[in-house]
Amino acid sequence: ENLLLDNFFTDAINKCQQGWRKVVATASIYGVPIPCLSTALAFYDGYRSKRLPANLIQAQRDYFGAHTYELLENPGTWIHHKWTALKKKSVD
Repeated sequence: ENLLLDNFFTDAINKCQQGWRKVVATASIYGVPIPCLSTALAFYDGYRSKRLPANLIQAQRDYFGAHTYELLENPGTWIHHKWTALKKKSVD
C-alpha cells in the first residue's frame, strides 16, 4: 500500500506542504540545488493530480519517432500525426 494514502502521512504532508513549497521556491530563486526536495514535490504534485500537461511529451515523442498519442476526447484510440506535413504547409 502507498504510504501517501495513509492518514498519518496525508495529515503530515497537508500540514507542512506550504513550507515545503516555500523551501523549494526559495532555493530555486537563489540557485541552490535541492534535487531530493524538488523531485519529491514534483512527484507528489503529479501523484495527486488527475490531469497534467504530459500530453505535450506524447506529441513530442510522436513527432520524433511516430510513437502515437491519445486524445482525451477519445480514450483508447492512439493516433499518429504527420507533423512534418504541417511544417511544410506553414512555410509555403
